[in-house]
Amino acid sequence: MKLEQARAMVDAVLDSAPSPVSVFVADEHGELVAAATMDGAAPDTRLNAERKAYTAARSDASTTADLAEKVSGDPAELASFDPFFTFFKGGVAAFEDGVRVGAIGVSGLPGHEDDRIARETIVGAGLALE
Repeated sequence: MKLEQARAMVDAVLDSAPSPVSVFVADEHGELVAAATMDGAAPDTRLNAERKAYTAARSDASTTADLAEKVSGDPAELASFDPFFTFFKGGVAAFEDGVRVGAIGVSGLPGHEDDRIARETIVGAGLALE
C-alpha cells in the first residue's frame, strides 16, 4: 500500500461518511500507513478501525465479516487467533493484481455501513476486493 493511495482512501472515507468515523489504512502486515478520526467520533472507534484493518490485512479472509463467518461455532479455531484480531464488520483487504497489499478499517457506523464504505473506498482507489 503506497502512502498516496492510503491518504486518498482516508480522504474518501472522510468525504463519504454520513457521520463521524475513524479510518485506518494498513499495509499488508497490518501496520499503519494513514489514519484519521473525524471530530465527534467516539474514542473507541480509533482502536476498532485499527483492529479491523489489521485483521483484514493479516488474516486469510478478505474481510472481518468473512473471517467471523469462517470460524463461527469453532472454539478451537477462535482460541488460536491473534488476540488483536476482531470480527466486527468494516475491515476489508485491498488487492492489486491478486496480491493483498493492505486493508482498510472503518468504525463508527453500524457494521454494514462501515463495511460498505470500506469496500467502496478500496474500489474507488483503483484496488480490488480480491
